[in-house]
Amino acid sequence: MNEQLHAGRKTLRTHPGALLLGSTGARLWADYLEPVPGFCGRFDFIHKVNIPMLYSVENSLISSFEPCRTEWYPSYLLMAFEDHRLSLVEKKFISWNDCAVSCQTWTNHSSEELVLKLSTYGDAFQMRSGHVLQGEYQIPHYSFDVAGAIAVSDPALYEEVRLQPGQSGTYIIAASFGISGQDDTPLLQARATAYTDGGWTADQIIEKQNEEYQEWFDNAPVFTSSDPLLNKTWIYRWFLLRHNLSDPQYGNLAYPLFYEGRSHKKSKEPFSKGGWEFSKLINLSVPLHLMDARWHHEGRYSEGPLRNMAESPGEGGQFSCLTVDTVMHAFANFTCWAAYQLYLIHRNRDMVVEMLPAFKSQISEAIRVNGSGNDHLMIEYKHTRTGKEYQPSYWYFHNYPKNPKDKETYTHLKRVDRTVYHYLNTLAVANMCEIAGDSEATMYHQMADGIKQDILEKMWDEETAFFYDLHYQTDQKAFVKNIVGFYPAWAQIIDDSYKGMIGHLMNEREFNSKCPFPSVSMDCPAYSKDGGWMGHFVKGRNGCVWDGPTWPYTNSIALDALAKESKRSGYQYDSFFGHSLREYAFLHFMKRDLNQPGLVEHYNSATGEPLSDEQEYNHSFFIDLMITHVAGFTVEADRIILDPLDIGLDFFALDRVKVAGTEYRITYKKPNVLSTVSDLEEGYRLYVDGKLVFSNQTLGRIEIPLEELETKKGAILS
Repeated sequence: MNEQLHAGRKTLRTHPGALLLGSTGARLWADYLEPVPGFCGRFDFIHKVNIPMLYSVENSLISSFEPCRTEWYPSYLLMAFEDHRLSLVEKKFISWNDCAVSCQTWTNHSSEELVLKLSTYGDAFQMRSGHVLQGEYQIPHYSFDVAGAIAVSDPALYEEVRLQPGQSGTYIIAASFGISGQDDTPLLQARATAYTDGGWTADQIIEKQNEEYQEWFDNAPVFTSSDPLLNKTWIYRWFLLRHNLSDPQYGNLAYPLFYEGRSHKKSKEPFSKGGWEFSKLINLSVPLHLMDARWHHEGRYSEGPLRNMAESPGEGGQFSCLTVDTVMHAFANFTCWAAYQLYLIHRNRDMVVEMLPAFKSQISEAIRVNGSGNDHLMIEYKHTRTGKEYQPSYWYFHNYPKNPKDKETYTHLKRVDRTVYHYLNTLAVANMCEIAGDSEATMYHQMADGIKQDILEKMWDEETAFFYDLHYQTDQKAFVKNIVGFYPAWAQIIDDSYKGMIGHLMNEREFNSKCPFPSVSMDCPAYSKDGGWMGHFVKGRNGCVWDGPTWPYTNSIALDALAKESKRSGYQYDSFFGHSLREYAFLHFMKRDLNQPGLVEHYNSATGEPLSDEQEYNHSFFIDLMITHVAGFTVEADRIILDPLDIGLDFFALDRVKVAGTEYRITYKKPNVLSTVSDLEEGYRLYVDGKLVFSNQTLGRIEIPLEELETKKGAILS
């Protein structure tokens, strides 16, 4: 991982002096680091807490370490500084068990003494026990305070270390953090001193961190191909999941989960809460995380957010956003469907049986809160609650006023996205009832069919060949082509009668922009490529406004829809899917430079300029697209389906895919093509537990019942 994702200087766009750190703990991480030795900047624990300093090392010769050289690695950060007075080489990281570790080598190039001394924040660390400092940060806006223990390899750092001219010294500092009153002081001390009193060299400490960090990725599938862009995006997307993985084990977040991001908007004031943070359970992004994370060999990381929401439900049992202390509002989401997709990979029937009542509650609550009463379509009363605020269809019936915040100009809508989510969730519950032996399976299947029919009959417009939101009272169509109009194809509820729809996605005057796909068609009067509203930035320069910018969130769903439509219609969109997938992949790299990985929330749809500054943003899926559509590997309840799209790759190999303990390998190589994968044979091949079970000279579709896989090992199908 370090070798493949190594970058140079990674900083916030809006704060060029703020260095980013790839490694994150189960609870502790750096929002950003200042270019000084140690850990100064803004640090968070479970949620946004803005601790300004964990520790630093002061020196007597210089006051600034800029310009310095930084090398970003997923598991640690290298910072190096040198002038005629001194040099510093520092490697630092945050371990999974919430230790902030710094390995520093200082050299005195001057003719004076170089004096070094450990520095901590204010009076936070006043107690000393042997060679360990103890302290606490009081967090005013959460129910926890943060306890800490700091250890050093040379206790003289607490007073001062003196390096004579020409002399060098290496020092290891480790600070362990936990929840005050929950994590015992001896435990925190032991974690910190393990780095400083263990007899390890600085190089050994970094090597150990790299090995421990790599373990998570060793339990993930591996993909390589003839396309370096797709290869590197694949690797970065696994890093994205690990970077945003959290395990608070506290309050409402008792189980692991993935955050939507580790950064936060607005206030960076010390110990402040103001503004919006992404480091919480956000129920809208949970299913997006699950679509990719379900392919990790450890299913508990994906089951964790489901359990958190089920054990801390909102009103009526709704899956809601959560902090450790608070049950918040609920966004529209397709969590039940994602949970069923998770089951298909890990086959944890016990989880399905345990959580089925909670999944059923999502259906009944959707009907109670958002149901219309006269059909199966879902009404959205707050335009923010589908996660796509300011989509122009809400203001269609008032001719897109300049002030969209005026409630008199706002119309509630029967939304395509919320209704499609409701359909998929209902279908998933029906399927999970069958798994659990629940007699209500038929009822939910019938309900899902009713939702499907209402979407097709009411939201489809034959003349313009698109699906539209509807006025919540009159069912009049809001003739705005939102990106969610493609969701029925994603849900696979359409047939040849709706074949004109994908043409909008390919039209350069509608959704096929220079940076596809905009959140609303470019022919909409309210379209704004950079997120303004009718000439005004109603949410600021970087605000979330879904009237034209491009979002990875909906790119992933639109690409999934496009791939499914290509398969359904004879593979006629394979090339366009390949092109659009690569454009989506380029969003994962600053300035389209593969040496600068970094994904943010949304982009200018005409230029690709990042419009937000929350790097490593986790609000979409990509891995699932690669597995199911590029390699062509899909798992259903009773069968494996191989059905790849031909996107022009000369070769690929997807390894280490596990389904219910069985390991799969899918490979492809065109005839007479050289590949860097030495064991690739020509054709399209499937291996099960190391044995070839399917081979074909070209890419093609085949279905293999799961019950037959064991008997077909060694008997090659074609």
